[in-house]
Amino acid sequence: MEKNRGIKRLLFALVYSWQGLRSALKHEEAFRQEFFAFVLLAAFSFYLDVTAVERLLMISSIVLVMIVEVLNSAIETVVDRVSTDKHKLSGRAKDYGSFAVLMTILIATATWLTVLL
Repeated sequence: MEKNRGIKRLLFALVYSWQGLRSALKHEEAFRQEFFAFVLLAAFSFYLDVTAVERLLMISSIVLVMIVEVLNSAIETVVDRVSTDKHKLSGRAKDYGSFAVLMTILIATATWLTVLL
């Protein structure tokens, strides 16, 4: 089978990305919370007296949290697809993903505090 190329490939990628966003909003409570925080904080950042670069850093730090959250959800989905039985390695994979989310939340918090203070 021949792979899609050029604009057709880009359009398919956009459709798959849109499906991913819709799925994350529908199935992932943590992502919904982070998305809501992103919308509020991104809008709020435009009312702050900060430079464009500072605003970009603030918004990007929240986007990073959402990216890592989606990757964590992907890890959890694959682990659960393989088996829902409790297993040390499955738990470890999920814990690593959760820790990655926590680290990015700390980065976002530090970014906002550094810019605002």
